Amino acid sequence: MKKITLILTMSVACFLSVHNVSFSQDKPTSRIVEDGGTGPFSAIMISEKTLPTHTVFRPQDLSKIEDTNKLPIIAWGNGACANSPWEHINFLSEVSSYGFLVIAIGPMPQEGEQGRGRSESKQLIDAIDWAIAQNKDSNSPYFNKIDVTKIAVSGMSCGGLQTLEMAPDPRVTTAVIYNSGILGANGGMPGMPALVKDDLKKLHTPTLYVLGGETDIAYNNGMDDFKRIDHVPVFVANMDVGHGGTYSKPHGGEFAKVATAWYQWQLKGNEEAAKMFKGQPSGLSNSPIWKVDKKNMP
Repeated sequence: MKKITLILTMSVACFLSVHNVSFSQDKPTSRIVEDGGTGPFSAIMISEKTLPTHTVFRPQDLSKIEDTNKLPIIAWGNGACANSPWEHINFLSEVSSYGFLVIAIGPMPQEGEQGRGRSESKQLIDAIDWAIAQNKDSNSPYFNKIDVTKIAVSGMSCGGLQTLEMAPDPRVTTAVIYNSGILGANGGMPGMPALVKDDLKKLHTPTLYVLGGETDIAYNNGMDDFKRIDHVPVFVANMDVGHGGTYSKPHGGEFAKVATAWYQWQLKGNEEAAKMFKGQPSGLSNSPIWKVDKKNMP
């Protein structure tokens, strides 16, 4: 009986090996979100062993990334300061498909998974530090494929406050705040970054606010931020969708279109994309679904 069992075991192992079949119990370490996005680089969501605390969205085929199209860095903070980007994966995958390395706070979410506790603002800096190190590492798939001179910090709601807290980092070249704004003069709510309006003076880069209109609970805070910022270029765009934005819509919805254009302009120097924000009036002001304003910008 032992001999028969051994033979059967060896036969099964041989079959699995020949046909490349695996019954590993490990959770998937990568997957394609939707169809990989509408951009020129089909994107993948991946958990990197060298950064298991974060989720990476990047072009699936890195062989297409060369000196002329290196990947700028976008560090992302989640709504509710969640330690998982599960609410935003359609949006983040879509942005990445246009040739960006998006690094979101929190381990890669599995199908149907929601939440993994709370995150910290510093995790945005951890993402930037990791990307810079990977670009220098000759053993990394990202070796010499990242544009470490072009870095965005971005986030939604509480993640937007995390963005504002980390935006003063001198390596950051643009900040994008979604459905968010500093809550007031007294440091806001417990568990959130304790920012006050004077912290806005620390911004040193072009800044974009994307808000959900007057029904967005962050509308007044975000618009007040916009009014107070007078020392850097700042653009605010409002779409009447409330605090939830359009992140979970197919390909991230309208928010992803605006975000991608901003990143293409600020991080890739794409002047065609810049037309959405430049000009008097700006291109986006012609849209029937967006209300916009700007300061210190052409």
